Formats: sequence, C-alpha cells, structure tokens
Amino acid sequence: MEKKEKKNHKKVGILGGTFNPIHLGHLRLAEKAMRAASLDQVLFIPSGISYMKNQQKIVPAKDRMAMVQLAIQGNPHFRVSAIEIEKKGNSYSHETIRELQRQQKDTKFFFLTGADTVFSMENWNNPAYIFRSVTILAAYRTGVSLEQLQEKIEQLKKLYQADIRLIAADHIDISSSQIRKAISEGTSVRELLPRTVERYIKDHHFYENG
Repeated sequence: MEKKEKKNHKKVGILGGTFNPIHLGHLRLAEKAMRAASLDQVLFIPSGISYMKNQQKIVPAKDRMAMVQLAIQGNPHFRVSAIEIEKKGNSYSHETIRELQRQQKDTKFFFLTGADTVFSMENWNNPAYIFRSVTILAAYRTGVSLEQLQEKIEQLKKLYQADIRLIAADHIDISSSQIRKAISEGTSVRELLPRTVERYIKDHHFYENG
C-alpha cells in the first residue's frame, strides 16, 4: 500500500552516495525523479564514513562536497547537505533519514536509488525503518531483470509495507568507477561530468593514479 502524501507537505528527494566523483548520471537521476514524483527539491548527501565502502581510494569529504556544490550550481531545486560528512563514525541511511525528519517535520521524503540496490536493501542497517519512513524511487535500466525486480518489490511490500516506485532510467548508465578508470588512463571524461567538476578534478590531480 502506498504511503499517503499529505497535502501541502514539501516533497524532498534524498540522493546519497560517495560521489567519488559526482557525474551526469547522478544529475539526470535527480531530474527524472523530480519529474516522476513531482518533487520540490532533491537533497544530495555525500557519504561520510561508510561501513560498505573501502575508504582508501575515496578523495577527502571536503573535496567530494565541493564537487557536488559545483555540479548543482545554478539549479534552484538541488541542494547539498553535509549531514553525513559532519557525523562521527559510520554513516547509516536510517540515521540520516531520522535526522532529516527531525529537522524537517512537515516534509515527505523520497529515497532515490538504482533498481539493483532494491535487491540488497534488506541487508542494510535497520531496513524496516527505511521502508516505513520514506518512499523508494528506484531507477530502472536495461540489464536488470524487470520480472525479478517486480517480484522483489512485491516481497518487500508484504514484509515491510514498502512503497517502491520504478523510474525509467535509460541513458543514465554512468559510474564513478568508470570515470576514475578513464582519468587514470588519460581518456576523456567530457561527456560524463559537468565541466566544473572535470576542472576541479584536473586542478587537484584526483584519480590520476587509479
């Protein structure tokens, strides 16, 4: 059963990630989610210390934050939050959601993610709270079995009363690892990144050694 959307409540999408670096795929996902769910705003949240990531190859948080700020500059509907970067210890999505709800009581939150993530969300810390608290907007693209995905969504709906909605996301097939690899090999990333982010990476010599 879908969560009721209270009238006059602000609708905000949460797009979290390492953003190592942020790229055009992230921005296109945010734009598609805004249109699909009539969002008022998308909040980009660079991760702090993630228990699911190897921290060794991640550039400093302040630089990832700066790149996000450059990428969303000029879009009045996009904002960036340091809520996870400023947190001590591991970052957990359910804690971030809980804090955002505390800060913005009259806001309905939507959690933006890739459809492939739907298969693993049950393994996250406190998945029940996440499914109970937000609507999941999952970007579906070719390569993920739609039949298996729909089966998983039905399972999560039964177990957690989860509200999971699919967004068509063709042409968003870009990954940060692909960009890092291209930079280390000296290949152009002009079609993958905002120019401002590309310049920031070059100026700081990020990802040049893989």
